[in-house]
Amino acid sequence: MYEAYWGLKEKPFENTPDPRFFYYSAQHKEAVARMLYVVREHKGAALFTGDYGCGKTLLTRVLWHELQQENRYQAVFILNPRLSGVELIQEIVHQLAPTETVDQAGKIDLFHSLHKILYANYNAGRHSVIIIDEAQAIQDRDIFEEVRLLLNFQLDNAFLLTIILLGQPELKYSVMSLPQFMQRMAVRYHLKAFNEQETREYIEHRLQVGGVNRAIFDADSFGEIHRLTGGVPRRINTMCDLALLVGFGNGLQRIDRQTVIKINDDLESPEFDEKCMKSSAPASSAQQENSTPQAP
Repeated sequence: MYEAYWGLKEKPFENTPDPRFFYYSAQHKEAVARMLYVVREHKGAALFTGDYGCGKTLLTRVLWHELQQENRYQAVFILNPRLSGVELIQEIVHQLAPTETVDQAGKIDLFHSLHKILYANYNAGRHSVIIIDEAQAIQDRDIFEEVRLLLNFQLDNAFLLTIILLGQPELKYSVMSLPQFMQRMAVRYHLKAFNEQETREYIEHRLQVGGVNRAIFDADSFGEIHRLTGGVPRRINTMCDLALLVGFGNGLQRIDRQTVIKINDDLESPEFDEKCMKSSAPASSAQQENSTPQAP
């Protein structure tokens, strides 16, 4: 809707895990490096935590794009871990071998099937990777035990699969309550929110990927965005997307600090939906002709 007005090729602040928009802050570089290490070295398990909206899911997409280039890995993505023990193994087997019939299989048969699949991958020079996102949603300790037992699939000197758990901070305490599982974690890492400089670089990076290389946000607006969002990427995306929408609707040339404050007030207001609809109405042709930002 507002892309042409700002000179964008696409919306830069969508809350979807598109690896093209991934911003390599120092901590995100470290997280990717640790993920790649645990997979490439065929370690048993890794634990990655972070606050809500800090980019954990996007990390897994970046990881998988990196690994696909090497063509030596097969990955399972568990996006909804609220499964029973049997359902979890069924889903893993199904993703690793879609033609395998697992609906009526019992747990023992499922483990035999999984064992064969993992060995077949190993013999073909592929390593199996199981990524469980939002793992803090696992409430049953028995499910964690099922996941831990998967690490028993190993050779004398190597694991046949790598398990990566991602979730909110409480996941760490759930795993810590199972010492035998925590000891299997070869890598642990916690993602934090951006500082003010990283917030600015993140916004500028996503605008650049979206097709714009000039300043759309005033210098003072970055500090306000950081203050109001706490540096959480998902919240930054929501605020910046609305800022571009409101700026388009009001014929602004740049997003300034006061606009950001007003948007935050609107987000907290019950009248926000009505205002947002009004802001989305296109400016008049005369208004657009006089106010469309020009490249410096």
